[in-house]
Formats: sequence, structure tokens, C-alpha cells
Amino acid sequence: MNGQITFQPMMESRPIREIAYEVLKHAIITGDIPAGERIVETDYAERLHISRTPLREALRKLERDGLVEYVLRRGVVVRAFTIADVEEIYTIRNALEMLTLPAIIEKATPEQIASLRRKLHEMDGLMARGDIEQLSPLTRDFHSELTAISHQNRILRVIEGQDEYIKRFSAMAIRQYSDLNEAHQEHYELVNLIEKRDLEGLRALMQHHIDASKEHCLAALRIQMAQQNR
Repeated sequence: MNGQITFQPMMESRPIREIAYEVLKHAIITGDIPAGERIVETDYAERLHISRTPLREALRKLERDGLVEYVLRRGVVVRAFTIADVEEIYTIRNALEMLTLPAIIEKATPEQIASLRRKLHEMDGLMARGDIEQLSPLTRDFHSELTAISHQNRILRVIEGQDEYIKRFSAMAIRQYSDLNEAHQEHYELVNLIEKRDLEGLRALMQHHIDASKEHCLAALRIQMAQQNR
């Protein structure tokens, strides 16, 4: 891994083990700590400027998340994402986002609908320039803003807990689309259905939209795995 892992100042009031967990989790999900890398306790404790005890606690939690594993004679190793990981994360996302749709239809205001459209217009410019790097996070911002309309805070907190995975998987998926315009037009149609208060139409399109994203992500992962096995 390049560079130093550092704590964010705003997090320093939290237990050290939790800070270490969040920092390492983010680095693993984003790929800053690549799959297959050994996490040597002495090395990472020094990088994080912490003792080995909270680091071990953080690693145990990462193991429960399935992000690292203990390998005989190698120690703690970062796991590669698997087909099953993608399937599970998208199943969770699908179920949770679908639960928010009735509340979105009920609560969406003209101002919120206009805000979603402004974000889509911003995405138009990125599409025109072919700026995939900027398009991927903005696409996630659009979905986050859409689900936030529901004000179903317990569901939203669980979605937020999966968001780093979805950002990584969405970035993988978006590069596999042969026609990004189709997915982008679906975003416009999602907003139109919300404005029309068409719950059944919204459910059908959202299901299709998430399933397509999952299939593109799986395709990207299969290509990645095939390249690694050469």
C-alpha cells in the first residue's frame, strides 16, 4: 500500500479500535490495500500510530466482515471480493432500496424532484465528456439523495453501512456498460415515475436498474478473476 494510513481528526474521540477498523475497512474496500496483501501487525500498528491490541481487535472485526482472513503461515491477509460477495451486497441493497420506494412516492416534494434533476443534468456533462471517474461517485450520490427522500432513518443507516461496498462495485459495474446512456436515461425515468406517484412503475424500473448494475459488476469481477488466474 502506498503512503501512510492516517486517522481523520473528526474521528479521534472514538475508541482507537473503531478508528482503526474504519480506516482499514475503507482502505480495503477502495483497493488502497489490495487483495492478497498481508497485514503485518507490527507494520500496520506503526503506520496507524497505535498499539497492537486495538489493531488486533480491528482485524477481528474485519474478519467477521469477510474482508480479511487468517491464513496458515501467512497471518492476516486481505480477501479478494468473490461472486458471492457481490451477490450478497446487491441482494441487501435491492431489498433495502425497494423498501424505501413507497415512502419516496409519498414524501417527495417538487423541490426534491428538482434537485434530483439538477444532479442528472450535472451527470449529462460528465457523460458527454466520457468522464467515468467522476460519473461513478455522482451516480451513487444520486441514488443516496433519492433514497434519503424516504426519511426512513433506520433503513437509511443500514444502507449507509453498505455504501462503501456499493461505491466500489458501482465503479466496477459502470466500466462494463456498453451503453451508459441507457442506464442514465433510466435515472431520468426513475425521477419521472416519482413525480407521477407511480409506485408500481418505480418498483419495476428500480428492480431492473439494480439487477443490471449487479450483472455488469459480476461481469467485471469475472474478467478481473480471469486475468489474475492467467
